[in-house]
Amino acid sequence: MISVKNLCKDYLLNKQLQKELNTTEKRIRAVDNVSFECAAGKVFSLLGPNGAGKTTTLRMLATILKPTSGSVTVNGYDVIRNGNEVRSSIGFLTGGTKLYDRLTPNEAIQYFADLYKIEKSIYQKRKAHLFNLLDMNDFAKKRIGRLSTGMKQKVSIVRTMIHDPQVVIFDEPTSGLDVITAESIIKMIRDCKEQGKTVIFSSHIMSEVDMLCDDLAIINKGKLLYQSSMDAFRKQMQAPTLTDEFIRIVRA
Repeated sequence: MISVKNLCKDYLLNKQLQKELNTTEKRIRAVDNVSFECAAGKVFSLLGPNGAGKTTTLRMLATILKPTSGSVTVNGYDVIRNGNEVRSSIGFLTGGTKLYDRLTPNEAIQYFADLYKIEKSIYQKRKAHLFNLLDMNDFAKKRIGRLSTGMKQKVSIVRTMIHDPQVVIFDEPTSGLDVITAESIIKMIRDCKEQGKTVIFSSHIMSEVDMLCDDLAIINKGKLLYQSSMDAFRKQMQAPTLTDEFIRIVRA
């Protein structure tokens, strides 16, 4: 479970950034008093346009960024006081994940398994399951630098899941990917839900949100505009499609 309460993130602005943003303010608030909860065994979707504060929020949940104020607990662990415990129980996948080109998928996943101190027998079982699920065995021994974007994303998925995290964050995981690879990620998200994991899923593709999510929140300009279940969202819709309703709420 994830609990987010009154979460804020400020960034200091140097003179160059002040000029680019046409402001005299010395700091900008990227996330402003955001609160929500994500339950185990459900998929929670955090939605918003580019620059809304989604990725900043997710990075604070994953301990990559430190909150300015507010609190976040992951499986009962505070992201500031118990950072190591949070990182051990969380998997974070983003479309911008970088991998070392000279390694093979086998070598890269072994490296992360060693970081998490996974026992050899458990590692081999998890790796075999994930490689089969994502159809990776044919390129497991090829250099990552020679793989396609979709293949690299599959390696990133396994890197995210190899330690069997109880909380998984997918930040725009299918952006720019082919249909087959995107479907592999959708399959992975469903698999996580069936295993009772806590899943946060951020996407611009409303058809994916419609298929996967149980609860959702909409954020724009750092503020939470809407939060409820997917069923409640459908019932309150004033626009004809999910995409149109999302745009209506953001522009209201």
